[in-house]
Amino acid sequence: MTDKDCIFCKILRKEIPSTVVYEDELVMAFMDAMPVNPGHVLVIPKEHQQFISNVSSEASARMFEVARKINTATRESGLDCDALNFILSDGPAASQEVFHSHLHSIPRYEGDGVRFHYPNKTGKMAPAEELSAAAEKIKSRLKGL
Repeated sequence: MTDKDCIFCKILRKEIPSTVVYEDELVMAFMDAMPVNPGHVLVIPKEHQQFISNVSSEASARMFEVARKINTATRESGLDCDALNFILSDGPAASQEVFHSHLHSIPRYEGDGVRFHYPNKTGKMAPAEELSAAAEKIKSRLKGL
């Protein structure tokens, strides 16, 4: 299932060129055309879903397995890579810009200048009651999934 207007679906259908590093029946991994750092790879399911929660269990598991292998390959590739970030933005408020679920594998190195900014959140411990209340809400919804 693909979406006719989705840029990632167009890449899957070979309507837009991409630099593929991995492909199987469930997922495709290709170089990000606007990389944060050299070696920035996107791993996408072949099914068009905006949210990871709607991607099949098999395809979402494969996405992370492929990302794990890309992690190892990137570290061994000779690219500048002291570490990697895996980022999956799940919805517009999380900065998702392409509404086809995708996992970024971003090589990182000392002094690359990339930082994540969490305004007014870092360095403040949440009260235990707040953590417990949020955990209970999540746990109650996990039971039937």
